[in-house]
Amino acid sequence: MNDPRRDDPHHRALSPMAGELVADYRERLARHQFEAEERRARELAEQSSTLNSAADRIRIWERRHGLPLPTSPSHRLLAVVAAGTGLSLEAVRDEQRLRRAPRDGAAVARPPGAPLEAGSDTSPTRPG
Repeated sequence: MNDPRRDDPHHRALSPMAGELVADYRERLARHQFEAEERRARELAEQSSTLNSAADRIRIWERRHGLPLPTSPSHRLLAVVAAGTGLSLEAVRDEQRLRRAPRDGAAVARPPGAPLEAGSDTSPTRPG
């Protein structure tokens, strides 16, 4: 049976290489673990840095935890996100509202059968 981790570059980086000395493998593994810890510490600092916008801090939190920001304004996880990012609960809810709002330039949903507004028809015209 094939091990699916065999094709994972992260797993390969942590596996001993053919002909590699045990001491070299341990050193490489320790270096990899140190770099991963540095990366986690840097992300943690960025997650709560006031130099980053609320949106950026929340995106960093989402990436670190592998979870999206809940869409419900009363979800209990919002308090965890606020604490982890150093934001107020209201700032996290503001980001929720911004994400729900239609983007500038995005088409606004029109009920089926509703007439188009004058001058808003963007369908191609046929030359006469």
